[in-house]
Amino acid sequence: MPALLSLASPRIARWPSCLPVAALLGLLTMTVQSAEAMSIRELRALEKSDARQGANYKRYYLVGAMEATVAAHDAGVRAGATPSICLNGRRLEPAMAEGLYQTELKRNSDLYEADMPVGLVLQNALATVYPC
Repeated sequence: MPALLSLASPRIARWPSCLPVAALLGLLTMTVQSAEAMSIRELRALEKSDARQGANYKRYYLVGAMEATVAAHDAGVRAGATPSICLNGRRLEPAMAEGLYQTELKRNSDLYEADMPVGLVLQNALATVYPC
């Protein structure tokens, strides 16, 4: 029995020291995966994935992406970047997200590929509709 413990003890002693590194790598992987933006192709697949709720999933994603785009733009402007989206007191409502997205895709259909992020389309749409 002591021989078995002597063989296992180095392994057990090494395992806890690797645990923080493994936990850190796992956390980084989850963070990077959650930070990826949905592509145009993935958004279309999401809409088709559920016959009853797919259109709602698409709308909800577009509203969130639009709000995130405006928030990121505002943070950049506060940090010193030049503004490209200026609301100037005009309203930007959640119901407008899908229309902005679809109009930008139709207006510049030759510019966008299916693997481009949805946020890029919305950023360009907002910069076109609300120029500075």
